[in-house]
Amino acid sequence: MITDILEKPASSAIDPFSAEYFRDPYPFHAQLRDAGPVVWLEKWGVWAVARFEQVQAVLGDWRTFCSGAGVGIVNEKKMGGWRKPSALLETDPPEHTANRAIVSRILSPVALRALRATFEKEAEALVSRVVGAGDLEGMADFSEAFPMKVFADAVGVPVEGRHHLVPWGNMVFNGMGPRNALFDRAMANADEVTAWISAACRRENLTPDGLGAQVYKHVDAGEISEEHAALLVRSFLSAGVDTTTFAIGNALFCFAQHAEQWDMVRANPGKVKHAFEEIMRFESPFQTFFRTTTRDAEISGVVIPQDSKILISVASANRDPRKWDRPDTFDIGRSTAGHVGFGAGIHGCVGQMIARLEVEVLLTALAKRVSRIEMRGEPERLLHNTLRSFATLHVRFHA
Repeated sequence: MITDILEKPASSAIDPFSAEYFRDPYPFHAQLRDAGPVVWLEKWGVWAVARFEQVQAVLGDWRTFCSGAGVGIVNEKKMGGWRKPSALLETDPPEHTANRAIVSRILSPVALRALRATFEKEAEALVSRVVGAGDLEGMADFSEAFPMKVFADAVGVPVEGRHHLVPWGNMVFNGMGPRNALFDRAMANADEVTAWISAACRRENLTPDGLGAQVYKHVDAGEISEEHAALLVRSFLSAGVDTTTFAIGNALFCFAQHAEQWDMVRANPGKVKHAFEEIMRFESPFQTFFRTTTRDAEISGVVIPQDSKILISVASANRDPRKWDRPDTFDIGRSTAGHVGFGAGIHGCVGQMIARLEVEVLLTALAKRVSRIEMRGEPERLLHNTLRSFATLHVRFHA
């Protein structure tokens, strides 16, 4: 039996879905890393990997650690989920390969170059509005406002009803955790939100020149069905607003806390790209997700039974001192090569280049006009099953 060959694994009472953990996860990350390469989480009956080496190993082996059973704590092959599985995040090859190929062609370097001018124009306009405007709420008025405009326009979804994009992302990412109060709160208006999202992803409701409409060209070519195309467009909407919003919010917080790093960006705008990668490492918007073992699997001497859920703490891996020098220091001059803020392996975020473009043009526009980002009062941390950022973040941009 499998229990006869298991080495004694580390076990922990840490609850990665508690409010205490959400408010300040980093001490808990250190405890999990120090406990061992693989840790049994007693509260939820799942395994966890929090060290960089093991996180990379799991993400790099989709055959053993699959996504097709869902990337949340629930095994959706056994219990089912609250929505149809994501065509990208929750499929494995060969289906995933075909889906990703379609989306990758749509989000090609040529396509992103075509979007840059529009994104830059909108970034300049937004920065012009906020500079000198006094105190503002940095999440709703700035961090959320930009992707809600430029990304939604790029996909081509209807303008009316776009406010549903935020609760939709809240449903998707809180849905990766347990069925707790955060999940219940996120699902409070699920019927209305889901109905709008489903309608927005249909061909007839998309602008003819947007990224969403390009998906339907593959229907016309006989490659996929109309229903499948709608799921691919939905994948854009699931991952394209919340994560970018939270990355921008985390950037504001980091630069407000570390003014000398903002001065480096202003002195050399070419550092914006490096700065964004350090933000993704230092304050990863995406904190955790799950994989499921397809067979009895061995990780660092511990055998994990088939059909086990494994929590992957990418945020912990991004601060693992076994990988990074001074991991708890925010330093835009460091090499961030290998960070797993966008995941890794075949399921690495397919939209990461458009997210990079959004944040790059926005921070560049900000650096031209803003000498200092000032925190105005204590920010309110967001309590969220999967993502990390702020519920409110009051700031002032000094021209």
